[in-house]
Amino acid sequence: MNNKSTCFKHSLLAFAIMGVISSAANAEEAKPKPQKNADDIERIVVTASKRAKGLQESPVAITVVSSKAIEQAKVMDITDLQTLVPTLRVTPLQRSTNTNFSIRGFGNGTNNTGIEPSVGVFIDGVYRSRAASQIGDLPRLQQIEVLSGPQSTLFGKNASAGVISVTTREPAYYQEGKIEVGVGNFNQKEIKGYYTNGITDNLAFSVSGGVNTRDGFTESVVGLDDINDRDRWNIRGQALYEPTEDVKLRLIADYSKIEEACCSVENSINGPTTAAVRALGGIDLDETGSFAYQSTLNSDPDNNVKDSGVSLQLDVDFDGYSFTSISALRTNDSDFMNDVDYTSLDILNEGGYTDIETITQEFRLTSTGDRQLEWMFGAFVFHEEVTTGDTLYYGNDVRNYFDVLMAAGGAPGLLAGVEGVYGFDPGTFFSGDSAVSSQFEQENDAYSIFASFDYHINDDFTAIFGVSYTNDQKEINISQQHSDVLSALDLATVPTLYGVPIGSIPQLAPAVPVIESLQFLPPMLGLPNAVENNKSDDSKTTWSLRLSYEITDNVNIFATAATGFKATSWNLSRYSSPFASDQSALETAGIALPNQVYGGRYASPEEAMVYELGIKTQFEHGSFSATIFDQTIEGFQSSIFIGTGYVLANAGKQSTQGLEFDSNYNLTEDWSFTLAGTFLDPVYDSFVGASGLDGPVDLSGEKPAGIHEVSITAGIVYNFEVFNGADGYIRTDYLFESDTKLAENTPESLSREVNTFNASTGLAFDNGVSLQLWVRNLTNDEYLLSAFPPPIQAGSFNGYPNQPRTFGANISYQF
Repeated sequence: MNNKSTCFKHSLLAFAIMGVISSAANAEEAKPKPQKNADDIERIVVTASKRAKGLQESPVAITVVSSKAIEQAKVMDITDLQTLVPTLRVTPLQRSTNTNFSIRGFGNGTNNTGIEPSVGVFIDGVYRSRAASQIGDLPRLQQIEVLSGPQSTLFGKNASAGVISVTTREPAYYQEGKIEVGVGNFNQKEIKGYYTNGITDNLAFSVSGGVNTRDGFTESVVGLDDINDRDRWNIRGQALYEPTEDVKLRLIADYSKIEEACCSVENSINGPTTAAVRALGGIDLDETGSFAYQSTLNSDPDNNVKDSGVSLQLDVDFDGYSFTSISALRTNDSDFMNDVDYTSLDILNEGGYTDIETITQEFRLTSTGDRQLEWMFGAFVFHEEVTTGDTLYYGNDVRNYFDVLMAAGGAPGLLAGVEGVYGFDPGTFFSGDSAVSSQFEQENDAYSIFASFDYHINDDFTAIFGVSYTNDQKEINISQQHSDVLSALDLATVPTLYGVPIGSIPQLAPAVPVIESLQFLPPMLGLPNAVENNKSDDSKTTWSLRLSYEITDNVNIFATAATGFKATSWNLSRYSSPFASDQSALETAGIALPNQVYGGRYASPEEAMVYELGIKTQFEHGSFSATIFDQTIEGFQSSIFIGTGYVLANAGKQSTQGLEFDSNYNLTEDWSFTLAGTFLDPVYDSFVGASGLDGPVDLSGEKPAGIHEVSITAGIVYNFEVFNGADGYIRTDYLFESDTKLAENTPESLSREVNTFNASTGLAFDNGVSLQLWVRNLTNDEYLLSAFPPPIQAGSFNGYPNQPRTFGANISYQF
């Protein structure tokens, strides 16, 4: 690691630590002094501990984003949330169904459906297991809480890196409503609204919904439709029933739909195969045209997502304790069709589908009232069925493409010659009707039993201990229909020419490595089989210990030690293959396929550990919080796309030391400032056999790709009053992310640095009418979201460009 960079980060950490100590010292000196206007300090209530507590009193590293900030900053969905939360990174990928969340640099969950996220997402207490069900436009919000570090003790499976908890507002017993209409560039049109009212004294309802459409911002150079459009709608209904003062039921039902052409891909680096594309008349944009937002795809991408669910929460207050039950059923169905060679030639197309049905149930018993020992006991049950599959279709140009490559390599007519040696008809290899179709099924049953105890040692000092036992079981079925004749040939053993293997004939032997390089999609051995186990059964006890000390009424310090756990993830992509350790048994059983590939079926569980020391202060004109942490994940589940599928492996150990802080300051009643940041020093302590640029590499001691060492968000809001008492505001937000390499198997030159400004202004009139003007990516900052090697184009790399400047205007009426 660069010594200057390390010294710089250590200096920043030292400076921040000094600031924390100084804040605490100043607070201690001020302790005897009475607080001015203490009642005017806003008390933010969070549910990070699954009980309502003030943010100030919660000994958890947590960032809270209010609905007001989200509306003012024009955060359209969870993808935009990272502009307000520096510890969070959200990366859209190949399709509308895929988004990767990471906190403090830890996170996974890619186009591979088998990789469950390390960051758990909950909406109104209901766990959302896949990104496809997380990217709807945000509902009528109360607030969003982002919890850093492992949260497995209270949030169960798949929270080893953190949690995003979204809370929406309950129905009101009085009439309230809002309708909003907006327009923007790229022909954006948006309409959304909600209505809530009471039906009786103890029954209320609300309904909300919205439609959001926009043309794509990437232009097709071959006359097709624009790409990266937006076409989605959602509807959500709630009923709140409170038959007595002690009983409350909340029923929520929602449905959303996405039909979009996603996502833009640019030529970041053109390799040697680009010449073959151009020789066949294909249009392959030069990499100097980066961020030109042009597409050479020969077919329009098609992404469809239907997401729906229903949940019922029951809360009952008893004498000294309360009971909570949250039951939920969710379904998510998606399908896609994409041109995956990313050229104007018809080489490869991919279509696929994913159907997910999830049932969850949570029970909690929680103590109530003031007592020295507060307690909570709970259980969480999870059942999910995943059916997914994809088909890679060979196009009409695929044979010509390989013929040109062979001719350029000094082996013209090689494919036809090998077909003749093997006795195949001319044109058998890479015929336009070849396809590889893979199907996967996963059934997942899991449960957690947890308990938490808050022991108030005295009025200022509290110890919080939590423990959870989790069991996670998965059963997998894999099958494949494969008609790529060449990829299925075992060149090492058959055929023979006059009884002699062709690999030993001097005239033909040089052709063998060339032909082997074209076998890019060998057949996949199905599961279950006579050798491999198609089930996983994982269990783990996790715990957390938090100490909280109140220095003054408005200054708290805390220390944390906590563990996290994420169960086995299976490789549900066409690169799923047996482990090398199974080779001998598979060959002995006679079930190894010709040209059998060995890699790995799954990644074993990952286990997290974090140590934290933090401070939270709140004063008359603002607040400041900071956390120093040392976080480690043993067996981090790494998923790397290699062009034809995903390599799934466990990193031996990945760790991050750093600091995160969050502050706001109200200079006057009209001016407010926010500043937050995260400083990281990530490293692979051990990672042997990682997928690198030129094959397996040892990344031990190296910095992981895709993790920013420095992330900063800053905001300024100016509130003002104009004619007729209208309230107005002007807001600007800034996001900085330091430069980092995009992926482990891409060149160092493909990196990402973010310097993005967003701005908005609005007026709210007494009659309920509000106006808003907004712009995102004000300075048209350009960076790649991620990068990858495209299929069968050695030396080339493609990237996903960020969204260009967008702007618009909204008018709303609230009553």
